[in-house]
Amino acid sequence: MTKILQVSDTHIVPAGTLAYETVDTAAALSGTVATINRLLPQVGPLDMVIVTGDLTEHGTDEEYARFRDILGELTVPWCAVPGNHDRREPMRRAFAEADWMPVSGPLDWMTEFSDMAVICLDSLVEGAAHGALAPGTARFLQESLARLGGKPVLLGLHHPPYASGIAAMDAQNLIDPSPLRKALAGYPGEVRIVCGHLHRSITGLFDGRICQVCPGTSHAVTLDQRRDAGNSLTVEPGGMLLHEIREGAFLSHWIPVGRFDGPHPFLGV
Repeated sequence: MTKILQVSDTHIVPAGTLAYETVDTAAALSGTVATINRLLPQVGPLDMVIVTGDLTEHGTDEEYARFRDILGELTVPWCAVPGNHDRREPMRRAFAEADWMPVSGPLDWMTEFSDMAVICLDSLVEGAAHGALAPGTARFLQESLARLGGKPVLLGLHHPPYASGIAAMDAQNLIDPSPLRKALAGYPGEVRIVCGHLHRSITGLFDGRICQVCPGTSHAVTLDQRRDAGNSLTVEPGGMLLHEIREGAFLSHWIPVGRFDGPHPFLGV
């Protein structure tokens, strides 16, 4: 049974600074890594951790080095795709030795397991907040699906392909989902789409397929669905998603970051 843990929107900044002068994102990521390592006996073994974008705040070499150092404490293999706060070439340089990192072009990759495959797509538009799938990325998805023959697919990208009702963020989502829709059309197997960007746990449908947004590790996009609401953050508990195949179908668990009281036996039940 393959198990994939999804982490998203870590927004690492240079040492000695806070993201948005508010959030210690490095401490939050360290806590996330500690939570994963601590929970492994309960939920493992994990096959990999995927990070669905916005590893850093500014896409600098310094920030990627700090991200890599923190993830170095993780006892599970990890892979990543960029988000709108990342920069493709600095990210490529930072993780050039990783076997999942392409040597050129979009940072798309696929890993196949016995019971499922993981495909992650680069939706970064350099210099913009919104996302898009370049022709090469759409072609990579089509060709990857053609080789899989209907095997269940966990499909990861940073930008969600649907609106959440948070207007300021919806303007920055995947602006044209038609290449994604076209690539998925007719695929006979189950596809679970998983995204980041919105820093909230959100579940919806895209073209009849379940599409989940993963919460961030350190802060949330404020849940304010008024049309004139600005873009803001709220320091809510961090979280992550555990995706697994059970009886041939995907099952996903939301896991909070941190330590909590328990477990306590259900006495008298």
